[in-house]
Amino acid sequence: MKLGVAPPWNNMMSRLLILVEGITEERFVHAVLAPHLYNYGYSEVSPKLLGDSRMNKNRGGIRSWPSARKDIIKHLKADKKRLITTMVDYYALPSTGDKSWPGRGEASRLLFSEKPSRVQQAILQDIERELGGDFYPARFPPYVVMHEFEGLLFSDCKAFGESIGRPELVEDLTKVRRQFETPEEINDSRLTAPSKRVEAIIQGYRKPRMGTLAIQSIGLATVRQECRFFNEWLGKLEQWPKQTMSTTN
Repeated sequence: MKLGVAPPWNNMMSRLLILVEGITEERFVHAVLAPHLYNYGYSEVSPKLLGDSRMNKNRGGIRSWPSARKDIIKHLKADKKRLITTMVDYYALPSTGDKSWPGRGEASRLLFSEKPSRVQQAILQDIERELGGDFYPARFPPYVVMHEFEGLLFSDCKAFGESIGRPELVEDLTKVRRQFETPEEINDSRLTAPSKRVEAIIQGYRKPRMGTLAIQSIGLATVRQECRFFNEWLGKLEQWPKQTMSTTN
């Protein structure tokens, strides 16, 4: 918190906007995250596709950083009493050229444990530079999913397979999971990213419907136990209403 300046919130309302990459994450927020976070004092939790994702015929896919930054800044300026975060996949974030996301190129050369924080810190720093002195960094804790949403589904392979009516594939999913210490470490090449592994195992995998069914069956508690970085992000979101109330009392 910046000293000497009143914070841009009060204890009457805590609202959260989650800028997401696609309709699967959009449904995840509606069906799973929002009901959970309402227990922590939020009056509103809503998702919105980031950048110009709705213009894409598939209503998804990550945008270039200039497009995403423009959208983030627009929302931060429009409502200074709202917490805003992101939920975008580390996998396939542009890492070079005009479309590259802050920190993504550098993160590819770091240890796994250092990758998410490097990108998230770089995103926040870039937004701070753009907004200047009136910006309160605590209002914008960016989150990058390691390595993508499907990675979270490996938190419970049995629940994953059974929830989509394919129990015979549980062992195949489990074989992938056993190769990594955590689901978040399932890596990000074009052949081995979580979604590529899922599609290879589950013929006709339909991400929005099946992904939502699976994450609902797995449950937040299991995902948090298995996925450290997801858990840290959700913990920050849970604390936000308490922080705003304690600051203004």
